[in-house]
Amino acid sequence: MDLDAYVAAHRGEWDRLEGLLGRARRPRRLTGSDVDEVVDLYQRVATHLSVVQSAGRDPQLVARLSSLVARARSAVAGTRQPALRDVARFLRVDFPAICYRTRWWWGGCALAFLVVAVALGFFVALHPDVQLAIATPEETRRLVESDFESYYSNNPAQDFAARVFTNNAFVAAQSILFGVLLGLPVVYVLLSNALNVGVSGGLLAAHDRLGLFFGLILPHGLLELTAVFVACGLGLKLGWTVVDPGSRTRSAALAEEGRALVSGALGLALVLFVSGLVEAFVTPSPLPTWARIGIGVVVEALFLAWVFVLGRRAVLSGVTGDLDRERRGDELPTA
Repeated sequence: MDLDAYVAAHRGEWDRLEGLLGRARRPRRLTGSDVDEVVDLYQRVATHLSVVQSAGRDPQLVARLSSLVARARSAVAGTRQPALRDVARFLRVDFPAICYRTRWWWGGCALAFLVVAVALGFFVALHPDVQLAIATPEETRRLVESDFESYYSNNPAQDFAARVFTNNAFVAAQSILFGVLLGLPVVYVLLSNALNVGVSGGLLAAHDRLGLFFGLILPHGLLELTAVFVACGLGLKLGWTVVDPGSRTRSAALAEEGRALVSGALGLALVLFVSGLVEAFVTPSPLPTWARIGIGVVVEALFLAWVFVLGRRAVLSGVTGDLDRERRGDELPTA
């Protein structure tokens, strides 16, 4: 093949494609006929590239045509959204929508937790015989005088933050995954956490250290427990989907809710990471109690605003937290 003659015959098409691609960088610079021409030239130049590559005698020409074909392919088929845009949409739309859509589930979990924890705390605080059944007087004395407070400062803050985050993320993952078992294990996770808080609070209240209890629990506990409530709510919602899938088939309902729960778990990992930082760096800090609790209240308020402002807006626009339609895969139509 005479490569020079081939180049001379088709150079005009290559230049025309390059010119159109230069205009395509700016939105709405191409007319409908221009777009059709880009598609046609893209197909032709791809063929020209194949012919020139088979000749194999001009690397610079091959590089130019390869670049043209790649740019034309992007213009014709479109490019994928940047990962940062996906992350921004997840934080702004998907995760808040999941939390808002399941708000009654995790709100019920929060109410049940508080009822159990407060009732148990009063019961322990008012009954010395129950306190003796829980721990020996020496163990209780150590808890009240040193162990409860030193728990937050015994280890370097960064190590403690990592350990707290890992533990809380494990609890949240349990709560979500156990939902498929009709949600029954989720109830156990919720109640076990309520019992731990109630017993600790009751023992400290019985020894007039309730101020210490709330001063160390509230800075991080508001956000941390809210994340646990959300995880339990998501798990219970999944369990109820097994019982009542609604108008969907059970498999389709579980697939939809399961995909949304994966997004929920990712969002909760971020929330728990923040609460872990607060627990490691704010809770044991020398700041006044009111300042530490104030930081916890601000962080909790930001989370609730995130959910009830952005989440409500997303749900009203039809967002459920599920994957985009093109990423879900094909679905078999059912009656």
